[in-house]
Order: sequence, then structure tokens, then C-alpha cells
Amino acid sequence: MTETLSSRTASTTRVVNQAVPRRDSHEKLRGRTRYAGDVDIAGQLHARLVRSPVPSARIVSRDASAALQVPGVVAVLFGEDVPNNEIPTNTAGIKGRPLPPSWVLAVERVRYHGEPVALIVAESPRALAAAEALVEVEYDVLPVVSDPERALEPGSPEVHEGGNLLSQWRIDRGDVDRAFAEAPIVVEGSYEAQVVDHAYLELETGIGWLDDEGVINIKASTQEIEHYRRIAHIVGLPDSKVRVQAPYLGGGFGGKEDMTVEPYIALAVQRTGRPVKMVWSRQESLTARAKRHPVRMRYRTAAAADGTLLAHDIEIVSDAGAYPLLSGFVLLYITLNAAGPYRCDNVRVHSRAAYTNNTPGSAFRGFGGMQPVLAYEAQIDRVADAAGRDRVEVRKANAFVVGDRIPAGQRIETAVWLPQCIDAVLEAIGPRPEPSSPEHRVGLGLACNVQPYGRVAWMNDSASAWVGCERDGGVVVRCGVPDVGGGQVSSLAQIAAEVLHVPMDSVTVHFGDSARTPLAGRTTATRQLYMSGNAVLSAAEELRGQLLEGVAQGTGQPVSELTLTEGGVLTPGGVVPLAEVVAMCLASGVAINAMRTYFAPTGEPVTELVDSERIVPDFTFGAHAAYVEVDTRTGQVRPLRYVAAHDVGRAINPLSVRGQIQGAVVQGIGYALTERIVYDEGVNLTGAFYQYAIPTAADCPEIEVAILESGEGVGPFHARGIGEPPIGPCAATLASAVEDAVGARPATLPMLAETVLACVDEGGRA
Repeated sequence: MTETLSSRTASTTRVVNQAVPRRDSHEKLRGRTRYAGDVDIAGQLHARLVRSPVPSARIVSRDASAALQVPGVVAVLFGEDVPNNEIPTNTAGIKGRPLPPSWVLAVERVRYHGEPVALIVAESPRALAAAEALVEVEYDVLPVVSDPERALEPGSPEVHEGGNLLSQWRIDRGDVDRAFAEAPIVVEGSYEAQVVDHAYLELETGIGWLDDEGVINIKASTQEIEHYRRIAHIVGLPDSKVRVQAPYLGGGFGGKEDMTVEPYIALAVQRTGRPVKMVWSRQESLTARAKRHPVRMRYRTAAAADGTLLAHDIEIVSDAGAYPLLSGFVLLYITLNAAGPYRCDNVRVHSRAAYTNNTPGSAFRGFGGMQPVLAYEAQIDRVADAAGRDRVEVRKANAFVVGDRIPAGQRIETAVWLPQCIDAVLEAIGPRPEPSSPEHRVGLGLACNVQPYGRVAWMNDSASAWVGCERDGGVVVRCGVPDVGGGQVSSLAQIAAEVLHVPMDSVTVHFGDSARTPLAGRTTATRQLYMSGNAVLSAAEELRGQLLEGVAQGTGQPVSELTLTEGGVLTPGGVVPLAEVVAMCLASGVAINAMRTYFAPTGEPVTELVDSERIVPDFTFGAHAAYVEVDTRTGQVRPLRYVAAHDVGRAINPLSVRGQIQGAVVQGIGYALTERIVYDEGVNLTGAFYQYAIPTAADCPEIEVAILESGEGVGPFHARGIGEPPIGPCAATLASAVEDAVGARPATLPMLAETVLACVDEGGRA
């Protein structure tokens, strides 16, 4: 791993910016971590959904009488049995016609393959399976629309009444038409990204029970404990009567941001009064869980003779699937990122998301920031080639600098180290490897990206944290952050340990509990380190002040002569151990805990993205480079070497940062080369894991990481978000490498053998 530190960020910290093992690592490696699916309660029931086998139909009738005769079956619920069957939808800032309702259990109509129509509760999984086959649902099959562009045409079957346009965004900055008319260089390209699944190790799972206060408790694999409010609405209870806990997750990547098992567990617990467990099968997850949005992109780019970007004219169509979920926000991020990390004064973007009878699209790592990278990186390469200039130099010449405005209007206020990232990967990638045979070609690829972190400004985002001391000097952090496997909890412990000058192992973090930890919002949008980290930092700093004040009152020394140090407070007379410091605080009536809320910058909702002064908190920039080997006979693409560089502002834990970047690259390699969900008129044909090609360790090269630290992020200690940005450049990097190897560039993902062979034929380098 390569680290580049600016003079401002040379490490003087004790714990932060140190490569320390995550506090959850040892237990996970030993198999001792208890995930939601590991929890069982004596006397528990089991629950399963009956799902629609067709993508579009009217429900004619339903009958559960035969299923209820199966020994061990306790209940079968239909939509009419749900106190509030309509799922609450919150889409702050998305203007236009009201969004259509989504249902806990479909009643009159199903709109996608796998939509839930009934909930079975039974004593055993075997009884569930027997009952599922006996729940009778009669369907009147309706016409299907599975292509998003066709869905937007007049006369297409309507997924929801009122038309198939879910949302649209526009950017219209400068004089695009004039720029094209006067430009000596105009390049065009069409690009397409596919549907992919999150494919996390831990399936959607959870268990629920009633406590003595009549509260429905749910322990689930979820990225958002605040779902307790929606669940309470669904079951018809006050918010205070539902509690959601999120233990460590076995992966989420956005796939557990929307509700999965939680409302069904709550309904089953409410109906039976007994503990209920629900675990989705891999087939259910692949078939019915929300996916990454497939996107079609058409680009026209104008440039000056020297390769300076003059204008973009971009059209984007996204397939939202059958229900809105987070598609409007994903489309917003696609639109924001459409022009990439490059300065351009004239930009027109028109993006649309269409309803279809495919599985709904929703959050996935990258959240709209990654699909356009395939397009804008190909476009800048075409501009460089047309100008006869080096592709690297054209990127550097067009890169944003501090003070520039993105096409949507927001000014860039923190460092843009894109040129430094490019230099880092090109230095580390090394010499071109020799091909393994005369039929193989080796190519070098390069791609850059920009990715916002934090939620959009008009969502008024906030996160709260509590930090306190115990009488023995131990430190406790309480924060509602769900830890999805990215080390969020460990990072919060590092921040508290740094501020309070205590060892990390003396910090206990309670997390992910809607009843017992201050709410911190969902783990998504690369926001938790930024939001919860700032909240913990603020609370710990307040606690530090309290400790110094307690010693000042206990010793008579002014606070100005006191310093928090390793193990206690340094006074002119020596070090007062932390346990004694706490005793002094209590004796003097000084608090030994603090709760603080961090509020993100806010902005006003908009419909057109032109003069938006504040849309997102900040941006993370990066560059990737890779060598690939292409077999010109089979079309197989094999990555040989891979280097990723990102400016992380300041790395709270370089070890975790390195892991985040490497994991994102592996995921990005699958996205680029092998992974896809296949539909046939709305029917998901990829229902088994063996049909979904995830790269193994044998398919991935060694991934080298260059961590750059400008020290200008808006997170704690000037950190930037890094959870999502590293997945962005992967597909474009590998497409660039294939082009360098065979002479033509894939424009459609994944880059399957037939796609690559077509490039071999086009490039003429067989």
C-alpha cells in the first residue's frame, strides 16, 4: 500500500490515522460474531412469503383454507389482514406527480415477478414449504412492459395508472447548441449498464418477539434501524411500540436499505404473540430483492482542438422497475455525476426513470455515481484521440480545481487531487506484462471518477451520538449506526479514543438499536463516517471539556493549566488517573457524558439542477489503472494488475480504507466482466446462485491501493467518505484496457465474451 501525505496531514495523532486492527475482526475470524440469523428463541415460529410467479397480473381470488389445514401452520395473512397495507413513502425533494403506493402484500394487482401476496406463519420450515404450495392465488395475466424506453412510449402498458414516468431531472447550463456548432471536435457514444444483484453473504434475515412492555422487538440484518417508524405504521402501533436492532451485518451494499423481512416479522409477531423468525432463500433474494438500476446513456461531447471540453449533451434512461423505492434519488445522482470530474461550461442532461414490470431498482453501492463513469471516461478518451493528445494530459487539463462549479451549480470547496491520483496509479502500475501466448493481447486502462458523499442537502440530514465515562475510567459510545461490515463501529471507537486519550480497547460502542442508542440515520450514501463520526467527535470533545472542568474544580487549578493525556489529566502536580477524574466530576456536580447531534449542510429542493448552491456535502475523487489480458480466440478478459488511488482527506484507519477500496474493486470487476440479472418479459431467469457469476479470488489480481490524504474532507479529522467511490472507475478502467489491447472499446456491460470478440473483430488485432 502506498500512502501520500500532504504537509498538513503528517500524522501527529495517537489512534486516528493509524492502521489498527478493527475491533470486530478477531470475533469474526473466529466465527463468534452473532449475526441476526444466528439468533433463535425457544418456541419461535417461522415465516415465509408467497410470491407472484408472474410479472403483471390482476389478482382474481385467493384461498388459504387448504394451507391452514397443514399441521403446524399457525396463520396465513393476505393484504386485508395488514392494519395499514400501504408502505409509507418518503421522497423529500422529489417534485412532480405523487408516487404510486407500494404494498406490504399485494391485494388487487401484482407488478413484478416475486411480489409478495401472502404471509405464512408456521411451527417449522417444513410446514411452511407444504403450506406455500397450497395457498391458491388465481391471476388474470396482463400485458408486460419490460423495456424502459418502450415503457415511456405512448400506448405502452401502464405499470401504474397515469403513465410510466417515475421521475426526471434536467441540467441546462450555458449555451450547449452554440458550443456544438462552433466546436472543431464532436464525439458521440451510446453506453449501457446492466442489472446486478448485491450478492451479499448474509441473506435477508431477522427475528422478532414481544417484550413485557408490549413492544415488538426486531433484530434484523438491516441498514436502517429508523424503519421502526414505518413498521409501526404498518402494524398500527405507536412508534414507541416497535424497536429495531441491527447487529453486525454480513454485507449490505444498499440492498438492506429498504425494508426486507422487518414488516413481515412484525405482522407475524403481532398476529401470534410468539417469537417469529424469517430467513429469505437465495432464490428469493435473487428474484425479488431490489437491484442496481440498468441505465442507457447517449452522449455527445464537444471539445476544442486541444481537447478542452466545451459541451456535453446527455440523455439517460433508467429502469426503475415496478415500484419507486429510491429510484428518484438514484436518478438524481446519475444526473449529478453525468459529466464526471471535469470542467465543462455548457452541459445539457435529460434523465428519466421509467416504471417497468421488472424487479424494482433501488440503492446499491455507488448509488448512481458509477453508471455514468463508463460513458464519460469513454468520451474523454475519444476527445483526446480526436485532438491527437495524450489521454492522461487531457484528463489533467480538464480536471476540476477548487472554486469550479459542477454542472448542477454547486461550487467545489475542498481539494481536487485528481491529477495526483492519476500520477499515483500510473507510477504504481509498473511495466506492461508480456502476453501469455501469441493469441493473447495485453492492454492498459485508466479511468477517473468523482462521487459525492452524504445525503442530498434538502433531506436535512443529522446524526446523534452519546459519549460518556464510567466510574472506572472506561469510555462508552452510544450511536445508532448500523455496521454493515465496513468497520463503522470501530472507526467511532478510534475517534473517541483519540479525543479522550484512552486506549481503543477501553472504549465500548453500543450501536444499531432504535430504543437504546441515539439515532444516526441509515448506513448509506457513504454518510456514516462523515455524519456519525462528526457527532462522536463533537460529543467526545464536549466530554473532554467536562473532565478538565471537573479536575479544575477538584484541584483548584485553572482549566488552562490542565491537559488531557494518556491515562488521565495532566496537572502541575502530576497526572490524575481517569477514574479519579470521574470521581472529581461527580463530587463537583460536573457531567461525565455528552450527547451531540451533527447537522449536515442544508439546501432547498429543486426540480432543475442548474443553480443549486448546495446539493451534497462534498466529493471524493479517484483514479484507477489496470492491465488486462484478452484471449482473442475466446473473448475472455483476465485482469493482471490493478491499482486504485483515492484522496480520502484523512484516513481514520488506513487498514479499513485499504479494505474498502479493495472490496469495491473486486465488486467492480464482477460488475464489469461477469455479473448480470437476466429477464425475459419481466420474468427473472437468474434465480440460482450458480447462474450469477461473481468473481472469486482466482479471478482477481492483486489490488494495490494508493491512499492520498489532502486533509480537506468535511468528515471528522478532515476525512472524506470512501465506502462507495472506489467501485465507480472499475468498469471504465477495464473497458479502457480492453480497448488498448484489441483496438475497440466495449460500451455495454458486462463485457461478455461475445462483446469482447466483437471488439476484437472491430479493432482488427486478432
